[in-house]
Amino acid sequence: MYVNAIEKVDQYTRPIHSILRTYGGLISPATATLFFVNDNGVAITCKHVLQFIAQADNVNKNYIDFKSERDKLPKNGLFHRKLRDLEKKYNYKKDTVVQIKNNFIGCFDKITHVQWHQHPQLDLAIIEFKGQAQNLYDAHATFVNDPNKIKQGRSLCRLGYPFPEFDNFQLNAVIDDIEWTQQGNATSPKFPIDGIISRFGIDNGVLATIELTTPGLKGQSGGPLFDSDGLIYGMQFMTSHLHLGFDINSIDVISGGKKMTVTNHPFLHVGHCVHVDRIKEFLKLHNIPFHE
Repeated sequence: MYVNAIEKVDQYTRPIHSILRTYGGLISPATATLFFVNDNGVAITCKHVLQFIAQADNVNKNYIDFKSERDKLPKNGLFHRKLRDLEKKYNYKKDTVVQIKNNFIGCFDKITHVQWHQHPQLDLAIIEFKGQAQNLYDAHATFVNDPNKIKQGRSLCRLGYPFPEFDNFQLNAVIDDIEWTQQGNATSPKFPIDGIISRFGIDNGVLATIELTTPGLKGQSGGPLFDSDGLIYGMQFMTSHLHLGFDINSIDVISGGKKMTVTNHPFLHVGHCVHVDRIKEFLKLHNIPFHE
């Protein structure tokens, strides 16, 4: 049903790859999604995705400052006590994120800087990329222009990058820094998930969000919501968890030839997308051209 639509939407939907390093030394990959609304290097994503990207500079600068002070500590019997004092100054604990590196995959040949706009209420942001000579995405979103199509029961699909399978990164121990490499897997698979419209969210008296009967997966935040023709109906931003009430408490069952006692509290995971009309309003507010 969505074969042709996914191929169409895939031309302008791209992953954001991130690597995070904790003070304890754990390096973990993460993904998010954006999609382009025109051929001028303008994309939309979630506000919470943008804020995560934007905090990287401060997080990384703090660690550079920390390293500078740490490296000046005298290497004597007082070193470890002074180091603990320095860790308290920067509020560094084992699980504190001290470095973040982001990479926009398959978007442009180069990026010199970006400009962004955050929606005041909704989890929506515009990113304008600057300085590129060549676009590496092949098309742009086309938004549905008939609000009568957005009805309860309509089947729609989302596309994004929820599973961070890339591993082209490493710790450079010499300079105490995480970095991207030319080795390893540099890609993550795109992943579609469909569902039907279940309910709508209202904000300031207007339709603001679309709820689907299936979850949007972590990493799909910022990905497009579309129909079987590839028309865009919204953007995935959140999943909520509805308690079903079918609770099971200490029930004995037979599984794998063994008797066991199980307890289960099931939830229905439903996805939420920013409504297409709110996206178009926000683009118009910032004089961003788009297609319907």
